[in-house]
Amino acid sequence: MKALFESTEFILLLIFGSYLFGQWVFKKTRIGIFHPMIISIAIIITFLKITDMPYQTFEQGSQFVSFLLGPSVVALGYILYEQLAYLKGNIVSILTSVFIGSLVGIMSVILLARLTGADQMLIHSLEPKSVTTPIAMSIAEQSGGNVSLTAVIVLFCGIFGSIIGPPILRLLGIQSSIAKGLAMGASAHGVGTAKAMEMGVIEGALSGLAIGLMGVMTALLIPVIHQLFL
Repeated sequence: MKALFESTEFILLLIFGSYLFGQWVFKKTRIGIFHPMIISIAIIITFLKITDMPYQTFEQGSQFVSFLLGPSVVALGYILYEQLAYLKGNIVSILTSVFIGSLVGIMSVILLARLTGADQMLIHSLEPKSVTTPIAMSIAEQSGGNVSLTAVIVLFCGIFGSIIGPPILRLLGIQSSIAKGLAMGASAHGVGTAKAMEMGVIEGALSGLAIGLMGVMTALLIPVIHQLFL
């Protein structure tokens, strides 16, 4: 039985099955705390605890899912290609918005860290919180942060942003599909983009664009900010 649980096939079944169950629960309840990713994470952690499966074994069995993170981000480029018309005349505003979003995301971590007395390792781990997981982990590793902590924080930000993002956009009266997409992608990366695609094709395409731009700008800004403020 242990061999079955530790097989790649069963681990992949556990991952996809728990997420699909989470989707079913969320559709039935429509309660933010029952987000599919939260439910699937809870199920997987519970399973690992009950079976006493080492995380390294689970990680090895789930490498296929980890590999898909990169291609899934690249695949968003096709959706963006179909919406190229919406980029015309908006290039400057899009780049400016994402640049400010990236700058605020980094500086907010540094300022809060200084107010709370956090150490450098924690700062470097949290700085790329608004960037999609593969890029964020690479940035954190280069900066000297804790890659595992970065992955957890990025996931939390994505889930939290996808839950509170749409209500905040409605509360602020934002009607522009471009603005909605950029906001979701820049603040909640992959999970936010999944939510943006539910909002509309344009929102999903611009959210995917924001993911890529946030990754590039954050990677370029962090070394400069380190020289100036750390």
